[in-house]
Amino acid sequence: MTRKVFLDQKQIEKWATTLHEARKTRRPLPQLSQQMGEAKASFTEASAYSIQALQRRLREKDGEKVIGYKMGLTSEAKRKQMNLHSPLYGILTDRMQVANEGFFPLTGSIHPKIEPEIAFLISKDLRGRVTREEVLNSCGGIAAALEILDSRYEQFKYFSLEDVISDNSSSSHFVLGPWKKDFSQVDLIHLSMTMSVNETVAQTGISKDISDDPVISVIQLCELLAKSDLHLPAGSIVLAGAATAAEALKPGMKISLTVDQLPSVSVSVREEAAR
Repeated sequence: MTRKVFLDQKQIEKWATTLHEARKTRRPLPQLSQQMGEAKASFTEASAYSIQALQRRLREKDGEKVIGYKMGLTSEAKRKQMNLHSPLYGILTDRMQVANEGFFPLTGSIHPKIEPEIAFLISKDLRGRVTREEVLNSCGGIAAALEILDSRYEQFKYFSLEDVISDNSSSSHFVLGPWKKDFSQVDLIHLSMTMSVNETVAQTGISKDISDDPVISVIQLCELLAKSDLHLPAGSIVLAGAATAAEALKPGMKISLTVDQLPSVSVSVREEAAR
């Protein structure tokens, strides 16, 4: 007879603290699912989000402010790249934002990558099951965005959905272009997206590649949050997910994203932070 093992609060605290310290010290660790032994059987999606939530509290204790959420695994290309199958979310904090046309230092990163996204600025609370119309009516602007990913695990591939969720869905930093506040005439489903590295096209996609419609990502986020009795508050930034596979970052890169009908966004990569 197989003995049931439960991922209790003590274990959740252990793994949350382990990932929190790995992020702060930039020391990669084996995937949690490889370290849990018998407890792996109880490493569910719900327990993974509990680990993520505790890390959020640890970051807030360090003075960070949560300003939004990112959706992950929303494109077919991204799911194939990561060998995973369903969307997930992570938090965004004020310290994760890099200025548009600014610089991102690689110092302290583990294995950073970048991907092109569409961002939403939520101006009214959204709760539970919402419609596309409700999302659009609650949206104060849209923008082109770049998300920088950096898994805290030793290998940035082939890990479980629970491993990714626990690690704040591999989120590291993000860059926002200027907000377009009047987007009533913008076809959000068919926006052409081109990400270039040093003025050479690296990835091309269309906004439809994000959940078949980037607005659906916001709908899915609200449903996922509701499972933990959470909602999407007014003032939140939402990164809807990537339209293409990610590109590995190297010193000297300048990454730019152009999206139909939206102002462009860019970031340059340095080896070290400016002194």
